[in-house]
Amino acid sequence: MSPDEGEPGNPGKPVDRPADPADFPERPAVLRAAIGLGVYAAVFGMSFGAVSIGSGLSLAQTMVLSLVMFSGASQFAFVGVVATGGAPAAAIAAALLLGVRNAFYGVPISEILAPRGLARLWTAHFVIDETTAMALGQATPRARRYAFWATGLVLCALWQVGSLTGAVIGAAIDPSAFGLDAAAPAVFLALLWPNLKRTENKIVALGGVVVALALVPVAPAGIPVVAAAVVAVVAGFRGGSAPARATGPEPDTDTEPEPDSDTEGEPV
Repeated sequence: MSPDEGEPGNPGKPVDRPADPADFPERPAVLRAAIGLGVYAAVFGMSFGAVSIGSGLSLAQTMVLSLVMFSGASQFAFVGVVATGGAPAAAIAAALLLGVRNAFYGVPISEILAPRGLARLWTAHFVIDETTAMALGQATPRARRYAFWATGLVLCALWQVGSLTGAVIGAAIDPSAFGLDAAAPAVFLALLWPNLKRTENKIVALGGVVVALALVPVAPAGIPVVAAAVVAVVAGFRGGSAPARATGPEPDTDTEPEPDSDTEGEPV
């Protein structure tokens, strides 16, 4: 009997089919969002590949960097230091300073995925801005897990495709003829610009500029960039630990006001 013919003795009633355990209401929307982010990652990866070649890295070095680091801002910081003739240690330090935020992302992600053993290393590789935002934006544990892995795998795959495409194009042309040798600082400034809307951020950025310019004549290439990043890190810790200023007398918490009997139970 076909499943559409109904139950025995009651042909008009359809047979209940078991629900697909991999199916849930949020799945299509999450997948569409992940693909949209992946397309953006591919385009952004193309710019990185071209900029990396223009900064002096080879095609193989560019792809290893994309595979191992898989963090756009940190990768641009790395090639930005290399483009100025900075030492590899300075380039790595600049990339690590920008990647510190991913360690904080790992706290909520570990609660969602609960990885164990070597799975922690594999999971940590995909802890980036987009995967964290997608996972935390879902309402159910299953949707959070799916959002994290769908976004991470799609972005990683398309980021590599974009990096390879940009690197091949960059290797086939003269980087200086198209200004690719100066593209890394320009792209990094474009990443920074949206964060300069707040006055506090402008002050921190100005402090980093002053420190970097002061060190350029005396420090090796790449060190001024790292020092400027340290200014931002110190400012972030000071801002997070500064005590709140008192704006008036503290409320008395020893006693609670008794509710008005006429309005008790009504929503405020």
